Amino acid sequence: MTQKAPDCIYCQRNQQQKDIMIEICDLNVSTLFLFKEQSYEGRCVVAYKDHVKELFELSVEERNAFMDDVCHVAETLSRVFHPAKINMGMYSDKLAHLHVHIAPKYEGGLDFGGTFQMNPNKTFLSDEQYNALIEKIKQAL
Repeated sequence: MTQKAPDCIYCQRNQQQKDIMIEICDLNVSTLFLFKEQSYEGRCVVAYKDHVKELFELSVEERNAFMDDVCHVAETLSRVFHPAKINMGMYSDKLAHLHVHIAPKYEGGLDFGGTFQMNPNKTFLSDEQYNALIEKIKQAL
């Protein structure tokens, strides 16, 4: 049975969530979103299907399936965008829903050699540009 929390942007898919990311597609046990702030071209979020706070709360099978989704997305972003490195972050002190930020990093690009910023608030695209990125990712998945 799917668990959902009434105050969670990932569970409710509410306007707050739509303001910061665009749903791309469902994966095996998670959902893939394009992060609207694109200072790291191709940055996405993979969110677990159920409202789970910590990775260790999943069974071994659930955890492996979730990490398979995360790795599949990371490998896809690597093939599509050719970054020098893929950074991943699982922070979220205030948003208690298991999700992973996947941020491609580029030599000479923002924060290369350091930790990616959660929301640098620098690079936003047009709807057409977002749609083009999403289409590239979907075709490569």
